[in-house]
Amino acid sequence: MAAPGENLRINPDRLWDSLMEMAKIGPGVAGGNNRQTLTDDDAKGRALFKRWCDEAGLTMGVDKAGNMFARREGTDPDALPVYVGSHLDTQPTGGKFDGVLGVLGGLEVIRTLNDLGIRTKHPIVVVNWTNEEGTRFAPAMLASGVFAGVHTLDWAYDRTDAKGAKFGDELKRIGWVGDEEVGARKMHAYFELHIEQGPILEIEGKDIGVVTHGQGLSWTQVTLTGKEAHTGSTPMPMRKNAGLGMARILELVDEIAWSHKPHAVGAAGHIDVHPNSRNVIPGKVVFTVDFRSPDLAVIADMEQRLKAGATKIAEDLGLGIEFLKVGGFDPVTFDEGCVSAVRRAAERLGYSHRNIISGAGHDACWVNRVAPTSMIMCPCVDGLSHNEAEDISKDWAKAGTDVLFHAVVETAEIVG
Repeated sequence: MAAPGENLRINPDRLWDSLMEMAKIGPGVAGGNNRQTLTDDDAKGRALFKRWCDEAGLTMGVDKAGNMFARREGTDPDALPVYVGSHLDTQPTGGKFDGVLGVLGGLEVIRTLNDLGIRTKHPIVVVNWTNEEGTRFAPAMLASGVFAGVHTLDWAYDRTDAKGAKFGDELKRIGWVGDEEVGARKMHAYFELHIEQGPILEIEGKDIGVVTHGQGLSWTQVTLTGKEAHTGSTPMPMRKNAGLGMARILELVDEIAWSHKPHAVGAAGHIDVHPNSRNVIPGKVVFTVDFRSPDLAVIADMEQRLKAGATKIAEDLGLGIEFLKVGGFDPVTFDEGCVSAVRRAAERLGYSHRNIISGAGHDACWVNRVAPTSMIMCPCVDGLSHNEAEDISKDWAKAGTDVLFHAVVETAEIVG
C-alpha cells in the first residue's frame, strides 16, 4: 500500500477559514457556538457544508436519520469507501471545534486531493453524523448508534427534547430526512479527527494523540431517602441527613476511582437535593455517579464497590437507598490497522505523538462496531471543551488534519 509523500500537506489557511465561517452559524453569547441538533441553525450549518461539498465535486447522500455522506469517487467501483468525519452540532454553550474540526478536516482532505490531482482506488466519504452531542435529544451519538445497530430508527425518532418535540418530527421540519436506510452503507475503514477535550497533549507538548481505546462508561443513579427536618432545632443524633450520606458516598466514589489509576475516573455531575432550602436538612438526594475506564472488568469492580459501600453508608446513617443504571457503554478497542496508519502518518510527517485513550464518547465508538476505525486527536487549550472558551491553534488544526490526510489517503490507496 503506497503512502503519500511526506511533502503532501493540507492547506491550513483554507481549513481555518472554513472553521471560522461555520462558527458564524449559531453563535454563542461568549464567542463559541450554540448550534444544537435539528435547530434552524443546524439546518443552516448543514446547507453550508453541502454547498462546500458540491463545490468540491462530491455527491451527497442522506439517510433517514439525517446523517450526511459526501462521496468522492475512487477508481475501483467495487472498492468499499474510506469514511472520515464527525459532527456539526454543538452544546448549548459549545466551542467552534468540537466535532466541526473532524467534518471540515475531512472536507479539507478532499480539497487537497483535488488540488493535487490525486486519485485513490477506494472512494472517500465525508460524513456529518446527526445529534452526536445528545444535549437536545438524549442519548449522545444517537444517529451513529442507529447506523451501528445499537438503537432502532423508530426509537430514535421518538426521542423528545425538553419542550416535548420529537427527534423525527424536528428532522423532518428542518428538511433533512433522507431516503437511505440507516446502516446500509458498508465501510472499508473510518477515521475521526477530534480535539482532545482534555489537557494531556498540551501539557506534554505533543502534536498528535493516536487514539487506541475509548473509555467505557457507567452511569448509576443513586437515590438516598432520609427525613426533612429543621437544621437549627433537630439534635444531631436524631437526624437522617440524606445530604451527609451523599457527601460520604461521593468521597467513596473518588477513592474507588483513584484505586484504579491512572485511567479510571469517577465523579457525580448531576445532583438534585430536596427540598434544597437553607434551613431544612435534606430529606432526599438524587445523584448520578459517572465511572469510566478502558477496562470492562474495572468498570464492573467500581460498580460493585459503589453499591456495597454506599449501602453500608446508608445503613449507618439510617437512610433508604436505591440504585438505577441509567446509562453506559463498554470500552472500545480501536482497529490496530487503522491505529497503525495514524501512527505511521504522524511519524512520516515528523509530528510528535503519543498513544491516548479517549475519555469522551464519540461517533467513532459506535462505528467501530461495524467497521475498522480509529481516531486522531489534537491538543486544545487548557483541555477545555463543551465551553464557549474552547480553543485550538491553527498549527494544531493543521497537524491533526495532515495526519488525517495521510492516514485516509494511505488506506484509500493512491493510484498512479
